[in-house]
Amino acid sequence: MNRLPVAQIADSIDARADRLYQPLRNFSTLNSIMVAASTLGDWSLIWHLTGLIRGVITTQFREIVLLSVLLGVESLIVNLGIKRLFRRKRPTEHGADGLRVRKPRTSSFPSGHASAAGFSVVMLSSMTGGWWVALWIVLATTVSTSRFHVRIHHATDVVAGAVVGVALALAMLPVL
Repeated sequence: MNRLPVAQIADSIDARADRLYQPLRNFSTLNSIMVAASTLGDWSLIWHLTGLIRGVITTQFREIVLLSVLLGVESLIVNLGIKRLFRRKRPTEHGADGLRVRKPRTSSFPSGHASAAGFSVVMLSSMTGGWWVALWIVLATTVSTSRFHVRIHHATDVVAGAVVGVALALAMLPVL
């Protein structure tokens, strides 16, 4: 089967990124952080918990519900819509050697974890502003990168997922 030129370019980028990144998979502490981040990213759990904690502390209960509902819409668009268009094979089914994570049911492109992370950065940043934005970016970057680190996603899946998540958030921002 002939691959489209854009797919060949993505494969080349992914192979190079994986080769350059591979030495970082040899650090047990980093592995533990990335497996935890990947697991917390399942079903956007980290973002629902973040919204819940923030909402309880600030008594912004409307924002708790709104963030969770909008994350659900984002997930449906990505996982039941966009991913079905591409059906890209994952680098591994269960994660890199020794880095066990949940086996995803959807295709690899784009990364749903990265999409939810990009989405959440925009939404949470618009809710909080200030120094909180740096925290959201660090959390989102960690969750997104974790998917590449554990080899459940290709590098281009993660980048595309983040772009999709930010775009969806910008489209839904007026709801806030």
